[in-house]
Amino acid sequence: MDASEAGEDLRRSPLDAEHRLLGAKMAAFGGWLMPIEYAGTLAEHEAVRSAVGLFDVSHLGKVSASGPGSLDALQMTLTNDVSRVPVGGAQYGMVLNEDGGIVDDLIVYRTGETEYLVVPNAANAERVLEAIAHHAPADVDLVLREDLALLAPQGPRSEELVAPHFPEAASLGYMHCAHSLWEAAPALVARSGYTGERGYEVFVSSELASELWSRLLRDGEPLGLRPCGLGARDTLRLEMGYPLHGNDIGEDRTPLEAGLQWAVAMGKGAFLGREALASQLAEGVSTRLHGLRMNDRLIPRSHYAVYANDEPVGEVTSGTFSPTLRVGIALAYLERRDDLVPGAAVDVDVRGRRGSALVVTPPFVDRSPR
Repeated sequence: MDASEAGEDLRRSPLDAEHRLLGAKMAAFGGWLMPIEYAGTLAEHEAVRSAVGLFDVSHLGKVSASGPGSLDALQMTLTNDVSRVPVGGAQYGMVLNEDGGIVDDLIVYRTGETEYLVVPNAANAERVLEAIAHHAPADVDLVLREDLALLAPQGPRSEELVAPHFPEAASLGYMHCAHSLWEAAPALVARSGYTGERGYEVFVSSELASELWSRLLRDGEPLGLRPCGLGARDTLRLEMGYPLHGNDIGEDRTPLEAGLQWAVAMGKGAFLGREALASQLAEGVSTRLHGLRMNDRLIPRSHYAVYANDEPVGEVTSGTFSPTLRVGIALAYLERRDDLVPGAAVDVDVRGRRGSALVVTPPFVDRSPR
């Protein structure tokens, strides 16, 4: 879908005009009209792996929670132990429903002693806000920050691009953030990317977003920078085995099934969905999310069936051609069985053709920014 075909109900990034000038292919995503690619997904993917790519991810939700009771509200809402996040730290977590299903996964940044910025997926921002509000005492101020844009320079040369504009970036550790300024206006720079490369997220006023975008494009040209769309963001995240809400995780899956138990702090006390997870821990899960690496040229896609010894044992949730590995890769839920573990051989039905694959433990490409 291009901009002329988009429905009036789609929201637009503060950088929408910039994307049009660059000739971006636009499409609906999470209720927004966003760039899918500029020069092509493969070229943009390679730029992030070898140099630096610049993403507009302003569609992501931005919920600020502040006040003395904000920590308690987040502890009751999120799966992870937010009390362990220091000022200037960040943490991955989830919001569950009462049955333990994943309403959304997100990152929470602690920006002050009693101040947090929660960043959920685009389509779930209001649901996450409502979930936090349900547990928030009267002294908590919750605001959906629609005044902020979010730019994400990603890649091994991203620090060279970002640090001259935001000096705090040079000393940021992985999953940390710092207050900064852009044109004398408040900004927040974070290091918590979704690509597997060293990368940054810069929260700035929507009014200043176009100027910052243009400046980064200009300064990044000698570094090999390319503007990147959501197509490359998807192939990059899948090479890392990062789940995508709506594909690999959702309200029909729990963190235990999705392999995300590491982001669930069962010992911290009560939180939304905890009782359901406790029951599932006691009973065990029947399916589990795994990685699949194809042994031939076939490309797995969402909803393709997976077989073991001609018996259906699961389904692909995300699949693509890996530009780095030059083979098909996928995430798939498989039955929990002793013979369906990393190293096992399976087949994927690719439009009527069976392709052999190996069950693996992600990441497919080990480029962790830690």
